[in-house]
Amino acid sequence: MLFNAVIEKDEDGYFAHIPELKGCMTQGSTYEEALINIKEAAELYLESLEIEEVKSFQNRLFSITPIEVNYHAHLS
Repeated sequence: MLFNAVIEKDEDGYFAHIPELKGCMTQGSTYEEALINIKEAAELYLESLEIEEVKSFQNRLFSITPIEVNYHAHLS
């Protein structure tokens, strides 16, 4: 199965989550550690589901794409 993992760096390391799997998140000291951890978290998450729930992810399309947002700050 293919999922999109979002990995963000902050002052404490790296935070990872999979938007399609609500609540599936982890962290790591390095990017590589966070990537390994989120793969493991996803496997454990899927193991906790009923077979029909797992099957629902097989034909699901989920896309992450950048968008441009116009922002005009109102300075006083």
